[in-house]
Amino acid sequence: GFRGIKDLTIPRLGRATLLAGANGAGKTTVLDAIRVFASRGSYPVLADMLRERDETKVFIDEDGKTRVEPVWNALFHGRELDSESVIAIGQAESECRVAIRMNPSTTQPDSPPYRDAPFGNDAISLEISFNGHKREYATKPFDSRGYRLASKRAPNETPPALICESLGPGLPDSYDLARFWDRVALTDEESRAVESLRLIFGGRIERAAFIGEDSDIRGRSGRRAMVKMKGESRPVPLMSLGDGAVRVFSVALALASSRDGFLLLDEAENGIHHTIQRDFWKMVMLTARDNNVQVIATTHSWDCVKGFALAAAELDDEVGLLHRIENDGGKARAVSYSEEGLKVAAEQTIEVR
Repeated sequence: GFRGIKDLTIPRLGRATLLAGANGAGKTTVLDAIRVFASRGSYPVLADMLRERDETKVFIDEDGKTRVEPVWNALFHGRELDSESVIAIGQAESECRVAIRMNPSTTQPDSPPYRDAPFGNDAISLEISFNGHKREYATKPFDSRGYRLASKRAPNETPPALICESLGPGLPDSYDLARFWDRVALTDEESRAVESLRLIFGGRIERAAFIGEDSDIRGRSGRRAMVKMKGESRPVPLMSLGDGAVRVFSVALALASSRDGFLLLDEAENGIHHTIQRDFWKMVMLTARDNNVQVIATTHSWDCVKGFALAAAELDDEVGLLHRIENDGGKARAVSYSEEGLKVAAEQTIEVR
């Protein structure tokens, strides 16, 4: 019931799971679903997700101010809201799942400060629950297709969210890179991040560091990654070394920042040359195993699939699995490939995307 997927079951996941499939099949929707699950259905995560997809409406509030708010029905399959509209994300045959429902509501919250909120009989509520813990948000419509969050009923205590970092399909900016770096500075993970650059530049890489103030005069991150290379008298900006360098460095930092959680990579192949795909994925899988990170990535690239397959074949059982997502009008299914099946596909150039 989530976005473009009416129903989908993925039978099992690896330490690293690669999702392939045609455009519009729902690969990115699966990543979004994992974000929702990891956050336990957090309202800010849901709102940010809708804003990222331009699922917003502009309206004038009671004070005459122009506001932009999420269109909540865009979360639901078919964008329709009725008594059957419910999203469920989580483990099959388990109560460990996030459920989101939009309900008509003719009653108003009866606890301050919401008791006198002017919802009227047209009010609805956004109900979010996880594993028996429920939160309910009272809303009022501002047009026939979208809804603005107006107030919140006192929630039950919610279990803490899991760490979930996302990268791609574009490159991270200096702010995000610095945020990741601060979590690993002066630890073993810092050395591992620098080592990732050697996948591209070999022994030419000596050190990396962030320099500058927290913000510049334009309000953006003033800190930037600098790299010291052999034979160079001065360090050079990481961004000047190309998209591939930024990509592998950011993934290594994000893996270190996602310990005991999730790392989501959308269009994981972007910027990475086919000759280093195998070593890149081996680095991802080994670091994920060491840091207890579950990696879920999407791709359209055969080179990415092949590199992923070859790396998985070298490591432990079920460290790497691939699923091709097929979607016919919301009825989605996952065609699964084990490590052995992936290895055969890579060696014989069998199409699995």
